[in-house]
Amino acid sequence: MVWMTAVEALNILNVRPQTLYANVSRGKIRAKPDGDDPRRSLYHRDDVLRMARRANGRRKVEAVSAQAMAYGDPVLSSSISTADDGRLLYRGRDAATLAETASLEDIAALLWECCTQPHEPENGITRPADAAAKSGGASPALATATARAMATATTTATAMATATVAVPVTSASGALAAGLLSLAHRAAADAPSLGRPVDALRIEAADILATLVAAMSAATARNQEAMLYSTGSPAAPIATRLAHAWRCMPHEDLIRRTLVLMADHELNASTFTCRVAISTGASLAAGVLAGLATLSGPLHGGASAAFAQLAADAQRQGARAAVRAWLDQGRALPAFGHPLYPEGDPRARALIQYLPEYQPYKELATEAEAQAGELPNIDYALSLLSVTCGLPHDAPFVLFAVGRCVGWLAHALEQAQARRLIRPRARYTGPANVSAGIY
Repeated sequence: MVWMTAVEALNILNVRPQTLYANVSRGKIRAKPDGDDPRRSLYHRDDVLRMARRANGRRKVEAVSAQAMAYGDPVLSSSISTADDGRLLYRGRDAATLAETASLEDIAALLWECCTQPHEPENGITRPADAAAKSGGASPALATATARAMATATTTATAMATATVAVPVTSASGALAAGLLSLAHRAAADAPSLGRPVDALRIEAADILATLVAAMSAATARNQEAMLYSTGSPAAPIATRLAHAWRCMPHEDLIRRTLVLMADHELNASTFTCRVAISTGASLAAGVLAGLATLSGPLHGGASAAFAQLAADAQRQGARAAVRAWLDQGRALPAFGHPLYPEGDPRARALIQYLPEYQPYKELATEAEAQAGELPNIDYALSLLSVTCGLPHDAPFVLFAVGRCVGWLAHALEQAQARRLIRPRARYTGPANVSAGIY
């Protein structure tokens, strides 16, 4: 369950009751009255576990390393992005603020370090639109290198998109299959990343991004005309190409905002997988392929599908009963809560504020907070965007994958320059040493 008793919390934290109560008063651990006994309180599981992980800093190295694999201490150094005090930062810049004006291409240039001129920050945050205004137009420091490289991908991306669309796949896996096939084709042919100049890798990164955009947008295009536009117009912004493919041009700005918010999220599962692949010297395409394959899992990029089931349950039996049924089965609520954001996912807030209320989504959000103390996360926002704007059923996954491809490539570039193999040790839990010949 999401809430636990004081005894359970104290057993996990291994602290005195006074310390638990002090953390509650400081806002570090959420608490609520116990419905069965108002004299007692219940404590939020995720907050308790987060405080326990912080305490691991005083434990031996092996214990800390084990905890680090699940929202614990960082396992790799990176200057690309971080979740800090309830905000998501891209190289020190607030992602929600950047989403107000920036394009995904701007963010690619920022995260791939294509910038050649520093810009004066406003309140500590540099905004691409501010840089563009000072230069009298689109900022070359933010987008020119990326746009030029993407323009060179026309023939390859179009051919691959056309080929992948022809592959017989189910409608539910069309975009995923198209993306995997296009990247697999490149991974088998592209040069290794090891030892290559970073400028050459940046150009190749833009080419890979164009390949994935062309494949996934073509696979989800509404008709042949939309497919041809999405695959044959690499000079157009990615948000524009997706809006044309889905025939939803009035919602292009929402698509743009979403792509920016999805661009990176520090060392999540798919990004870590991408970095492991690149650490071996594999090609950038191979790293992105590894990331996309990892994203396909239901606990990562597939959360929107689980939320669709919860929404269907709410339609049949009401939001309150649907949420209670999920919690009674010991299942975490899909699209609600995030270990890195106890006060709510800033990406979700940045997007939901521009979307209309929609039922039963609104009621589910109310019940999730009331019954589990959980707030909507980005998966909720992606689903709400898709249903209110009439996007294809797999649009949440496409937006996640296309936006996150920029982050995968940023981490791939950073890892390629590190030239260091990622090879964690296992903490062996099997049988002790056995004499030869027994088995």
